[in-house]
Amino acid sequence: MNKMNIRDYHHIYMIGIGGISMSGLAEILRVWHYEVSGSDRVSSLQTEDLKQHGIQVFIPQQKENITDDIDLVVYTAAIPQGNPELVAAREKNIPTMERGAFLGELTKLFSKTIGIAGTHGKTTTTSMVANCFLEEGLDPTVQVGAYLKNLDGNYRVGKSDYFIIEACEYNDSFLNFCEESAIVLNIDDDHMEYFKTMENMCHSYEEYVSKLSEHGVLVLNHEDERCLKLKDYTKAQVVTIGKSDADYTYQNVLYDEEGFPSFDVYKKGEFQAKVTLSVAGEHNIFNSLSCIALCRFYQISWDSIQEGLKKFTGAARRMEYKGVFCGAKVFDDYAHHPTEVLATAKSIGKKTFHESWVVFECHSYSRLFMHMDEFSHALELFDHVIVTDIYAARETNTYQVHESDLVSKINEKDEKAIFISGYDAILEYLKCHVQKDDIVLTMGAGTITKLADKMMNEA
Repeated sequence: MNKMNIRDYHHIYMIGIGGISMSGLAEILRVWHYEVSGSDRVSSLQTEDLKQHGIQVFIPQQKENITDDIDLVVYTAAIPQGNPELVAAREKNIPTMERGAFLGELTKLFSKTIGIAGTHGKTTTTSMVANCFLEEGLDPTVQVGAYLKNLDGNYRVGKSDYFIIEACEYNDSFLNFCEESAIVLNIDDDHMEYFKTMENMCHSYEEYVSKLSEHGVLVLNHEDERCLKLKDYTKAQVVTIGKSDADYTYQNVLYDEEGFPSFDVYKKGEFQAKVTLSVAGEHNIFNSLSCIALCRFYQISWDSIQEGLKKFTGAARRMEYKGVFCGAKVFDDYAHHPTEVLATAKSIGKKTFHESWVVFECHSYSRLFMHMDEFSHALELFDHVIVTDIYAARETNTYQVHESDLVSKINEKDEKAIFISGYDAILEYLKCHVQKDDIVLTMGAGTITKLADKMMNEA
């Protein structure tokens, strides 16, 4: 299905409704008074929240769930074409649409859709932008890929023309969007199972920025060569951010004991304001600078920007502080690409602690196969490394790569890495070895967050 008008539909069914993006879309539709239902493979916090809000959720997925009163079926990219509900919908001639295309249709309902794109930092930067717009009183609608404390969820429904979204490049989803403005944070080699080559990925980003309105702005990272080249492919006004030679730059960085930075913002060499963040790491300076550049284009005041950024304390699973375990502070992080792991490791280095521990769950065999050396280099920055079972996602191990390969690679320089299978076994090991004032970090895009929850249950 290529064409639709969402106003023509009443009952929308969502396959994979428990996903972080799909659940947010379901909630937005609910607030707009659509009848929404859906399914997932297993129950989760998201599916239970949806039920609490009156959305019918079926577990498991089966053809009988697709009833004749459904007008449209939306499914995630992870859903195989042989899924019984998807097959049943098509047999009944019910229109079907992939999530990215559906979100693209929602963007057309707003005159000022703003997308935050890039390989790393989308969720955090989307959250920062939303915070600043809210502080200014602009009443945006927001769709973000994580739970945000200030939104009390992963979505917000506003009454203005502003729609702030994560613009995901996977499966070229972002090419469906109709946006006035965008931020492109960086372009790195990820999702290669889809793009195959960096040339293909860069071409997708070129097409993405070419769709922006001439009345909008494109914020680009001057430090990222691939990113900077996009300036030649857009009709939008281009604004750059970076350490130097950019429109917006930063100087005089100071870190507190939690690793939270404060810094001076300059525009074309002229001092603008001092900004203090409540999230750690230099990478978040870059994220916030992109947010600042976009917000200033929309004439958001410096007071709102400063307050909005200071109030942002992080998104769920983005260096999320969980509590104390055996006297150690526990953080949970979504990092699953070497660039993200390295950024998190460097941000940890700005904190005050005794020793650092990371429990790393690699997301997919292909990613470990392609980035073995880079993962090893990033993880070496921690004092202790526990590698656990690879989260396979949708893959089989055709690459013949194993967790022990990463352990061996790390230990070539320093014997600091071990392999432990299973969260319960890791928990027992940490109980015996973690000391007071240590830092423990659970890291990965799979289910490793369950280990952090287990640690808190034991605390």
